[in-house]
Amino acid sequence: MDPPFSPDRGGDTDQETAKLQLAKGLADKAKHIKSCVLPPRYSDVYPSGHLNKIIRVRIPNQPPSTLWDISIEDGRISSIESYDPESSDHRPLSGVLDGSNRLLAPSLCHAHIHLDKCFLLQDPKYSDLQIENGDFREAMEMTGKAKARFEEDDLLRRGRQLIEESIHYGVTAMRAFVEVDGGVQFKCLDAGLKLKKEFEDRCQVQICAFAQLPLFSSHDSGEEIRRLMTEAAHQEGVDVIGSTPYVEQDEVKMKMNVRWVSMMALFNGKPLDLHLDYFLEEDKQPLIWAALDIIKGRNWMERDGKQITLGHCTRLVRFKEEDWQRLTRDIGKLPVSFVGLPTSDLFMMRTQEMVRGTLPVPEMIKTYGLEAAIAVNNVGNAFTPQGSCDPLSIASLGVGLYQAGTKKDAEILYETVSLRAKAAIGCEATSLNLAVGEPADFVLFNRADVGWRCRKSLVEVVYDAGANRQTIHRGKLTTY
Repeated sequence: MDPPFSPDRGGDTDQETAKLQLAKGLADKAKHIKSCVLPPRYSDVYPSGHLNKIIRVRIPNQPPSTLWDISIEDGRISSIESYDPESSDHRPLSGVLDGSNRLLAPSLCHAHIHLDKCFLLQDPKYSDLQIENGDFREAMEMTGKAKARFEEDDLLRRGRQLIEESIHYGVTAMRAFVEVDGGVQFKCLDAGLKLKKEFEDRCQVQICAFAQLPLFSSHDSGEEIRRLMTEAAHQEGVDVIGSTPYVEQDEVKMKMNVRWVSMMALFNGKPLDLHLDYFLEEDKQPLIWAALDIIKGRNWMERDGKQITLGHCTRLVRFKEEDWQRLTRDIGKLPVSFVGLPTSDLFMMRTQEMVRGTLPVPEMIKTYGLEAAIAVNNVGNAFTPQGSCDPLSIASLGVGLYQAGTKKDAEILYETVSLRAKAAIGCEATSLNLAVGEPADFVLFNRADVGWRCRKSLVEVVYDAGANRQTIHRGKLTTY
């Protein structure tokens, strides 16, 4: 055993001297770090609190050299004032976010996303289900096989991942489709309702009880789906009723589908979401004319019918000028919005002549005054293997897809994944100009220490949004 420490013992003295030198070195290093000029803090907000102010930010439609302070009360914008560096307190304060010259814009929205079918190509549980043909029929078959294995744990795991990633990209609202049929029963719906509750403080998740399979083309299964959908429509937390008329075997049954599901939505006082006309063949007539007639025949406006959202509608790319004019007239005052789904449409929709197409959303807005948005639809499954949960990736794709590269085009594309997307699903939105009284729902783009690559305008964001963002939902910072 070693004897007690003695000053005469040189080895121990050397050890003690080394310790003292190490401690002095660490102290000197700490002093040096403290004296350095560090990049702006990513956030000066204590994570537990709500924001009452965001300072030193750029905002859309204002000169990039001008900075602003946004005050927030009860989750809404209470004032917008020019930033004054002389009067501002630069100490980190609770409830104050220093924007550090970054761009603050309205938050993003998924107007159309499938919560239960996400990440099937990545999840180890479904690793044996991989794409071989890449067509619609295979996607339906693969998804059917996957649905037979759905259980609450993986539905929650995959759905939670989708919502978390979406929030990271700036999403504060989404319409999430969950399927109801004889196979899954209410598994998808129950998981969706749990996730809606789990994320209610960070993201507004609308749950759409959705009939992906035919309601009338198969007597036994269709009858069961109608029974389950009727029950689902009455469940607390179900926000929207939807179906897919194009999966029915003929036009008669497609119309029966629209009649039945529109009645369910109207009777239960819920918005209606139809996935229509998912084909491109010119010799096949679109159902949209009949669908609008059926809805108007329900006296939709007189009976206080809610928002009507029409997804896909790829057959409309064949429309001529007179068709678009007729569509505008037929819609009239009906609360109809279209949602184009470019990534899914371009992967799935092709004719034998290799014609591809997706709704011409910017033209529909600019030329015909129609309400329209674009959305992600699927993430990581056989319907859409490519892409991410970022709505702005679809807006960026739209620059080339629609040849929409001007400043005005970029603003419209941003709107289609932000305030126009929220309008399409009946959510209150924040305008590009940011007005007092509007929801404090924002996305704050990248850091100021990236220098001249810092996104200073919506045009730069739509061209290339980057991945470094912070999300604010009703005045609460939801990402760090």
